[in-house]
Amino acid sequence: MGLASGGQRHTGMQQQPAILLGLVVLFASAMVLRLGWLQLLHGQENRARADENRIRLLARNPVRGRILDRNGQVLVSSRLTYSLYLQPKLVNDQSWPALRARLSQLMGLPEAQLDQKRREGPGSQRFRIELASELTPQQVLRFREQSNGLKGAEVDLDVLRSYPHGSLGAHALGYTQPITEQEYKSLAKKGYQIRDRIGRIGLEAAFESHLRGAWGGQMVEVNAMGEIQRILGDRPSKAGKDLHTTLDLDLQRAAEEVLKDKPGGAIVALNPANGAILALASRPTFDPNFFSKSVTTQKEYDALFNSPVKPLLSRAMSAYDPGSTWKAVTAMAGMESGKFPPNTKLVTRGCITYGGHCFPDHNGAGFGTIGYEDALRFSSNTFFYQVGVGVGSIALHNAALSLGFTKPTGIEIGYEESPGLVGNERWAAQGRGWSKPGTTPWIPEDMASMSIGQSVVQITPLQLARAYAVFANGGYLITPHLVDQGLDWTDPPRRTKVDIKPATLATIARGLRKVVQEGTGAGLNVPNLPPAAGKTGTAEDSTGGPDHAWFACFAPYPNGQIVVVAFAQNTPGGGSVHALPMARKVLEVWNQLRKS
Repeated sequence: MGLASGGQRHTGMQQQPAILLGLVVLFASAMVLRLGWLQLLHGQENRARADENRIRLLARNPVRGRILDRNGQVLVSSRLTYSLYLQPKLVNDQSWPALRARLSQLMGLPEAQLDQKRREGPGSQRFRIELASELTPQQVLRFREQSNGLKGAEVDLDVLRSYPHGSLGAHALGYTQPITEQEYKSLAKKGYQIRDRIGRIGLEAAFESHLRGAWGGQMVEVNAMGEIQRILGDRPSKAGKDLHTTLDLDLQRAAEEVLKDKPGGAIVALNPANGAILALASRPTFDPNFFSKSVTTQKEYDALFNSPVKPLLSRAMSAYDPGSTWKAVTAMAGMESGKFPPNTKLVTRGCITYGGHCFPDHNGAGFGTIGYEDALRFSSNTFFYQVGVGVGSIALHNAALSLGFTKPTGIEIGYEESPGLVGNERWAAQGRGWSKPGTTPWIPEDMASMSIGQSVVQITPLQLARAYAVFANGGYLITPHLVDQGLDWTDPPRRTKVDIKPATLATIARGLRKVVQEGTGAGLNVPNLPPAAGKTGTAEDSTGGPDHAWFACFAPYPNGQIVVVAFAQNTPGGGSVHALPMARKVLEVWNQLRKS
């Protein structure tokens, strides 16, 4: 038994080296396979991860280009601001309370705010957390004096958009906002960063690629603590290009001023020869600096975007009932159709019945037997009822089309523009845009309303300015624009000849001149202005609100150098009472500027 037992122990001892060798080979094989897996199959990926821990890219903001008026005066610029950041890799939970206390005492920041910002995390910033923004010069100086003892905190420079004139021209200029994550997915390939801001509306959006510039940055090597060891590469950011507009700052100021006491409205002033917009104002308005604030609460956003007065809506490019300013279009349709030539005389009266309604003249009695020029001068409804009903909805619609209505004007910010509406019997037969075809026929009452710019006609102040430019420039349809872009705006297709007889054009122009000389627009016939021509308008609001007031004009007569359209939304009392004085003030400033 002893021998047998001794033999078993001897055999076991002999097997142990083999087992150990097997285990060593097994572990060695596993290590070789692991190394092969790491280096051969995932080597490039792991090298990239190592570089990420060793190399960082620090972005440098581009300075967005300025927006300037026609004389080089600054409308939009950028301003530098300082922000306080925390580098989370350098500050753990144990060291944070001491740093927080130092920052709070040194810079006058509540500890609770600093805690909240740290909890919110880095967000789009991979390596730092913003603790405070728009620091004062005193805060920046205090930080720099004590920066050696504030490990893990840094103050850095940011660039924000600045609108030095506040709300002036806000709808034309627009504003910028941070890009969304969804936008970043498509814009990253164009060089955008997640920290980028992008133009939302107006010129800021229309000329985004011109204004934005390009990011620069530094490639730096850092140690395990996140501290910078050396700079590996440096590429300066590229500033955006300045944008020179056609706007005139002084004229824009005048336009904004005349709107201040109105519940809503718009002013459009443009050059009828080439379509250059000199002023484009809308009320209610907003301050685009709101969107440049580093911190904005949801309550503030809701107050702006959900406001019942809709301050973000440009009234200059929204459609409304035009009232009697439309009568020039009806006059054109009558003469161009051949049914009511320039020498036509019609009997006007207190009211004329169409369908089941007697449509009145505004004075309740009519103006006797008159022609086009006096019909415009008196703004006779019954004269234009007869012309409009006589030519029919299609002829009137076609005249409107030739003057640019029912389609975009071509302005660069046209994505915000309403095409408007000029109803006609075909449109009615198709359901008027809200009903089934065949259920809303065109009726005589529609035709009467259409003749004087009511109910089934809705146009924008910008469209009306474009149409009146045709009467001011000898028959050319221009393209309103805010930036010249080095183009000749008097060449086709930017300016085209309207198919209108010279006699039609001359008759309408003389009628508009009579309006100012001795008609409803006499308030414009003042010594400090050149001779002008225009048309007043008082329009019922088809949505049920108080009347709108309009005035469209050009000066000097007969070859206009400026067209002004003034629109006072829901301001009852008449175009001559409310809108005409608005246009007059703008013309006075323009006249002073051209003489200086």
